[in-house]
Amino acid sequence: MNIRLILKLAAVAGVLTAISLWMGRLAYRWLPAPASAEALLIDDLFSLMTTLGSFIFFGVTGTLLYSVLFQRAGKYDESDGPPIEGNVTLETVWTVIPILLVIWIAAASYRAYDQMSVLGPMEHIHMGLGQAIAAPLDLAQASAQPESIEVHARQWVWEFYYPEQGITSTELHLPRDRRIKLALTSEDVVHGFYIPAFRLKQDVIPGRAIDFEFTPILEGKYRLRDSQYSGTYFAAMQADVVVESPTAYEQWLQRSAAATPQPGLNPAYAEYQLKVENRGRPGWKTVEPAPSPLVNYVGSAGA
Repeated sequence: MNIRLILKLAAVAGVLTAISLWMGRLAYRWLPAPASAEALLIDDLFSLMTTLGSFIFFGVTGTLLYSVLFQRAGKYDESDGPPIEGNVTLETVWTVIPILLVIWIAAASYRAYDQMSVLGPMEHIHMGLGQAIAAPLDLAQASAQPESIEVHARQWVWEFYYPEQGITSTELHLPRDRRIKLALTSEDVVHGFYIPAFRLKQDVIPGRAIDFEFTPILEGKYRLRDSQYSGTYFAAMQADVVVESPTAYEQWLQRSAAATPQPGLNPAYAEYQLKVENRGRPGWKTVEPAPSPLVNYVGSAGA
């Protein structure tokens, strides 16, 4: 291989590297603003994978385009190509490089997962992935004691219970910069606790209480969705998640504790009842949604 060819390949690799790094930085803008400490780790991992994927994509497509444009056989050339045997050097390179990339991605993914530690000790459970143990996320937090909240999932409504204050709500309120510990339970089928702005998802499995920890860092209103198909009205199984300052959070707890319980938000049950009233039946065979739970705080309907 001559020096000119090596320099050309090096120049192409440099251009591809620059473009890939730019794509990796651009990837941060494709996602919602990170609202949890764990989201920062996920975004870094996503940027890394975007960078590597961009380099491979542009490298492969560039090679194919170059071959199509400049290495084509003549119009009437129907002869066979040269009888080239296997190139040991080339085969070694294209075998070793993917192996190293996979190891790199696996190590980066494990490191991010290890730092997140969104689940309690000895309880890292995800359907199909078995069990793993991770160290706690090292954060400068205002409170070392997590804020404990129970999350009850049923077809098709989320209910949140604050045991220390005896408060129930159909809107999840969280204090900023404080570790949150959720106890996730399901009364019927598998549900998926998923907040896109937090970059966190956990399957909620019937008959099992799963501790799920994270740290909100950005005030605002976000959306909790059921990421698992749990039946007819699963798309309506949503709730607002409000991250607020510790002072505002304490004030909300005090107001909610003094409120009289009333039916909470339950779009699935309201939609089902509307169809029954208009048609006498829902129009298709389905499980009747659970009635709206009685809560101290209803929250807004959201979108």
